[in-house]
Amino acid sequence: MRRLSRKWNQFTAKILDLPQDVVQDLPRITMIGNVQLYVENHRGVLHFSSESLKLELTKGTLEVFGKNLVIRAILSEEVFIEGLIDDVRYIP
Repeated sequence: MRRLSRKWNQFTAKILDLPQDVVQDLPRITMIGNVQLYVENHRGVLHFSSESLKLELTKGTLEVFGKNLVIRAILSEEVFIEGLIDDVRYIP
């Protein structure tokens, strides 16, 4: 049943020309250089320090490593990070 639902969502997204992140509840990650990172559709902060951030996603986790990391803004499904970003990893 879940597979049919996913196929239906993909079909609807294609017909209506909707972005996949909206239909499938995928994270949208925007990175500006290596100094700013904006993540939408996260499910919560699992860990934060000045050197690392770990976010829970619908499917997996997102890890960010760097120096002098600061959370500039955090909302229920969005987070904005600044600092010197060295590495971003998606773990399914």
